[in-house]
Amino acid sequence: MSWRRAPRCWWRRAAPGPACLAASGGRPILDMSYSRHFLDFQGSSIPTAMKKLVVTELSPNFRQAVTLRRDVPVPLPGDGDLLVRNRFVGINASDINYSAGRYDTSVKPPFDVGFEGVGDVVALGLSASAHYSVGQAVAYVKAGSFAEYTVVPAKEAVPLPSVKPEFLTLMVSGATAYISLKNLGGLSEGKKVLVTAAAGGTGQFAVQLAKKAKCHVIGTCSSDEKSGFLKSIGCDRVINYKTENVESVLRKDYPEGVDVVYESVGGKMFDLAINSLATKGRLIVIGFIAGYQNPTGIQPIKAEFLPAKLLKKSASVQGFFLNHYFSEYKMALQHLLKMYEKGELVCEVDLGDMSPEGKFIGLESVFRAVDYMYMGKNIGKIVVELPHSVNSKL
Repeated sequence: MSWRRAPRCWWRRAAPGPACLAASGGRPILDMSYSRHFLDFQGSSIPTAMKKLVVTELSPNFRQAVTLRRDVPVPLPGDGDLLVRNRFVGINASDINYSAGRYDTSVKPPFDVGFEGVGDVVALGLSASAHYSVGQAVAYVKAGSFAEYTVVPAKEAVPLPSVKPEFLTLMVSGATAYISLKNLGGLSEGKKVLVTAAAGGTGQFAVQLAKKAKCHVIGTCSSDEKSGFLKSIGCDRVINYKTENVESVLRKDYPEGVDVVYESVGGKMFDLAINSLATKGRLIVIGFIAGYQNPTGIQPIKAEFLPAKLLKKSASVQGFFLNHYFSEYKMALQHLLKMYEKGELVCEVDLGDMSPEGKFIGLESVFRAVDYMYMGKNIGKIVVELPHSVNSKL
């Protein structure tokens, strides 16, 4: 059934009568709770049910924690909301922190999972229609993106010129690098910047943004393919830790230390980075992926020596969590989008083409994509494509 052919009572503000039920005997799209809202579908073909991933058990083991549910009712947008048909969703290292309940211990299963998505607006409420329209491409950061459809408050959506996976790389990964380095990095020409996991989703942006600040950039990675990618985006010194000893390289090539470390690995890499800081050096912790799969979520560090090491160098360690900087988020994203559109920023996407079972397509492949990340195989941001069937029926 096409929404374009729907009777007038589909869009009237009055509560819908029996005639407003789908011809096939389906549910009413407007019920009493939405009787005051204008829901605009404009020909969108929206099914009554969808698939989504749900955390059903708290665990850092993503496969154990998360269940793929089918035949879940497609949610309805409220007055200020958009209903987004997800086309691409992003994989983040913290997906398993979320599934383990580490972000909010008060939240109990079941709850939705996934942090970011890019897709098309297929329906929206009256207030939301002042700024958006059906068919518009948008991106968003909101829990619950691992679903075929997600309701997104219009004020939190980001309008896009088109639906492309490259835009998704900027939402969490790019914004994290931009805001953290701007606020905490103190970057200036000639500074030496070490980026750990430099070929990953956020590392790629830390490398490029530090280069744009005219810094000397050192990046760690785990393969020759990643080394080649890092050189292609301007990394001055690439250290493949599978073939070189990172500590030895830093001690030999940078005897006075590095000025800034963009650190996302944790454990032994954190200790190494602390030891490599220059006088007045800064270490920014944006994650510690090496420990996420542990029951505690962390790997031990030599913290008992930390105060002495920081004091000796007048150095600092600062944490960065994107949720605490949302007041700067839209400005940062607009800047990153302009850079990408001007060809000034590489947004590397890893859709799983080189993974053993091939490209990440469909919600079922999110499990593989998370495994792929923790095997350290990705170059750039891991993105899962959600294909849309043009034959979806009401």
